[in-house]
Amino acid sequence: MIRTGKKFSKPEMSRVINGDVKLAEEAEKPEKVRLDILMGEYFKSYNRSSLQKFIEFGFVTVDGETAKKPNQKFERGVKIDLKVPNMIKNADLIPEVIYEDGNVVVLDKPAGLLSMPRAQYCPEKTLESYGLLVHRLDRDTSGVVILAKSPEVQEFLKKQFQDRTTHKTYYAVVSGRPKLDEAKIDLPIARDLKRPTTFRVDPNGKESETYYKVLKSNGKYSLVELKPTTGRTHQLRVHMKYLGHPILGDPLYGDEKADRLYLHANKLEITLPGEKRVAFEAKLPKEFADVFRAGK
Repeated sequence: MIRTGKKFSKPEMSRVINGDVKLAEEAEKPEKVRLDILMGEYFKSYNRSSLQKFIEFGFVTVDGETAKKPNQKFERGVKIDLKVPNMIKNADLIPEVIYEDGNVVVLDKPAGLLSMPRAQYCPEKTLESYGLLVHRLDRDTSGVVILAKSPEVQEFLKKQFQDRTTHKTYYAVVSGRPKLDEAKIDLPIARDLKRPTTFRVDPNGKESETYYKVLKSNGKYSLVELKPTTGRTHQLRVHMKYLGHPILGDPLYGDEKADRLYLHANKLEITLPGEKRVAFEAKLPKEFADVFRAGK
């Protein structure tokens, strides 16, 4: 006769050893939950992304100790305090008003100002602090941007961007000098799956077209005029990178650091309510000329 294991006289103990049931002291051990999930149960007016930012910013204490990471685990019943300070980062980034009427406001956006909040809580002003967003500029891009004062006007203006009836002109300082003084860049763009926050030229990407013209150059840098006919994310930055002349100060597509991204939205031509066709301009920032004056 072959025995497969020791026979226990008490069936309950056998089940414990086999892992079917837990001992009393183990069964009574309180469950630990991720802090961001736990906070979601207590602070229901905020989404999870905002709560995670509060923790990272140091706004959260658990039993009197400052929490450090959203994935820290605690037992239910701990005392969680949330104190969101009334602070505004980049308070000195105030856009200049180029034009305003009862329907729209046109601003000269300074480099560094966000177009829209990245989460429910945003500790800084954005373009949405001044009106309803119609189109966006990257945080580090400066220049002309139009905002609506009502949802109806917002849709009217948005449709023009979608239908490509607006005309946009940008200025950029790029590394080196392009071989041709002016040309059309017709290269499709897609998200770079290896670096999901960036884009790249891809034959399977979306149609992307940019006209460029060299305005001046000192050999090391060139001031170029860029006119996109499509509006892909990072389009101008990706196209100039592909040509081998990345925009100066581009942290994603360039390799030369500078005090800012040298990309500026110079002109926007658009039709306002009432079928009034207008063109708005934002003057070139002083630092663009300084690049050539200093002979950097």
